[in-house]
Amino acid sequence: MSPVPEETTAIDYVMEAASGAHFSGLRVDGLLTSSSSSPRASPIPTPTHFSTPTPLDSTAPKQPFVIGVSGGTASGKTTVCDMIIQQLHDHRVVLINQDSFYRGLTLEEMKHVHEYNFDHPDAFDTEQLLECVEKLKSGMSVQVPIYDFKTHQRCSDSFRQVNASDVIILEGILVFHDVRVRNLMNMKIFVDTDADVRLARRIRRDTVERGRDINSVLEQYAKFVKPAFDDFVLPSKKYADVIIPRGGDNHVAIDLIVQHIRTKLGQHDLCKIYPNVYVIQSTFQIRGMHTLIRDKEISKHDFVFYSDRLIRLVVEHGLGHLPFTEKQIVTPTGSVYTGVDFCKKLCGVSIIRSGESMENALRACCKGIKIGKILIHRDGDNGKQLIYEKLPKDISERHVLLLDPVLATGNSANQAIELLIQKGVPESHIIFLNLISAPEGIHCVCKRFPSLKIVTSEIDQSLNEEYRVIPGLGEFGDRYFGTDD
Repeated sequence: MSPVPEETTAIDYVMEAASGAHFSGLRVDGLLTSSSSSPRASPIPTPTHFSTPTPLDSTAPKQPFVIGVSGGTASGKTTVCDMIIQQLHDHRVVLINQDSFYRGLTLEEMKHVHEYNFDHPDAFDTEQLLECVEKLKSGMSVQVPIYDFKTHQRCSDSFRQVNASDVIILEGILVFHDVRVRNLMNMKIFVDTDADVRLARRIRRDTVERGRDINSVLEQYAKFVKPAFDDFVLPSKKYADVIIPRGGDNHVAIDLIVQHIRTKLGQHDLCKIYPNVYVIQSTFQIRGMHTLIRDKEISKHDFVFYSDRLIRLVVEHGLGHLPFTEKQIVTPTGSVYTGVDFCKKLCGVSIIRSGESMENALRACCKGIKIGKILIHRDGDNGKQLIYEKLPKDISERHVLLLDPVLATGNSANQAIELLIQKGVPESHIIFLNLISAPEGIHCVCKRFPSLKIVTSEIDQSLNEEYRVIPGLGEFGDRYFGTDD
């Protein structure tokens, strides 16, 4: 890799020094394989039509969240990692240091150890590092080697046992250098610290902890460390999702990172693949209502009552994704209150007939809202035939809440969405609301319409051979409207 031009390096430093912690698009592909590079890629190829649905393996281990932490020597990477681990105390977190994967020096290299470049990518056993992280991601335990910095050899008779965890933190100066390692990460952090501060820290660390004299440390820094930083470490900063100036001293940035990690750990794996899928936060109340409406023995009255409660929650959550404008009002006390004004241009569209069960909740939340209708003929998994549509004439100027309580294969939904787009509704102005979703339906809709939002209360296991959602709740429309006898 050729050195970065001095002009580019100087510009980079000026630009980065003028800003605080900033985000450039976090990866959310918690289920991506190591060979994938697309943030929307799926490990389960799902065609538009399903001939033999394959149930998802509910017993498979949950994918851990992998964080890469890079930066120059003595930039504070370990401090940042320690602070993240401390704040994630209620999760299983494991730290893997790239330094553990240094190659042991040969006898010839030992004779000329002062000429050996420990900051070059070739100094690391990247293949073993890849194998280690891939095993941890698959839920297996691994033995991480232990490297002795005084003898420059790995300990032959001892290893560090590392078990499967919720979060894997991979730390090292060159963890962003290899694209295969980068693709294993869900989040990449670059710790950016002033070069003089880093040099002072390195001198203190190498003389106190590693028994080296100050002259050899300075010689090594000038000959190997700084050129390697310019050639390999600094260019890898462009791959970072988050850049933290000042390292461990930047508590605001670390708090934001931990908050993001906690959010991702609490999400369904499909939400990590598709950032436009939102599952309302589960509570015992929501879980209890799902238990009731899924029970085949429940009375029609109770089924409708608890379905309406759940639908109301989904509608309220969906409305929260609409754009708002700031508005100031005067309260009865004469004080000024700064709040927000609701989105004015809004309408609902129900997919007949199950979608009509969601109209009352929408009307209760949005007074006088216009509601359109779409009827699509469903035959097996191929819901392609449009039978009827009646939509507001100005629908292209509105944000649309598309209503259907169950997202199964996604084909009927795709037909309805395509119609709305043909009527001039921007894809990003459509919010699809449902009670339960099948993974196959989410894949089908999100791959075709990545800018649309899906809001649901639960994601179920899969579809069966009859294209019914499993465990599901049966034919929602028949149960809700009392035509299941």
